[in-house]
Amino acid sequence: MTSTLTNFIPSVLDLADTALRPLDNIHDLCGAFPLMQQLRSHLTSESDFTSRIERMRVEGYHLIGAYDSGVLVALAGYRLQENLVYGAFLYVDDLVTAEAHRGGQWGARLLQALERLARASGCARLVLDTGLANARAQRFYFREGLLTGAMRFQKQFDTP
Repeated sequence: MTSTLTNFIPSVLDLADTALRPLDNIHDLCGAFPLMQQLRSHLTSESDFTSRIERMRVEGYHLIGAYDSGVLVALAGYRLQENLVYGAFLYVDDLVTAEAHRGGQWGARLLQALERLARASGCARLVLDTGLANARAQRFYFREGLLTGAMRFQKQFDTP
């Protein structure tokens, strides 16, 4: 059976790295909250985080965790998408490694797994955003073979 953007669901075997696995239940999400909060400091509580993830899952959001001796040390959030600019692509929403484990190749392993997922899903590319001032992340992405391809413009609105 051929995979498409709408029916491809990764499994541990698809990841080809035994330290990585999908985070797909409430226990996994609760365990991932402290690490995700290092990247997304605006997340105020575990329940806020898990409810956001549940809403995002409706739009195809997935999380993969990286474990070192049973401890979650890095995670990546992604979704398979399609648009008229890129065609089919895998968008990386979140990528974070615990401070104490940075330099241990965890981010690189997650990006490699996401690339395998993207290719297996028929995607033409992997896409992510990073802040213009985040030079450290930019250097990491360049080392991992990602290149700049666009500049994003945005307008922020006040919300009630």
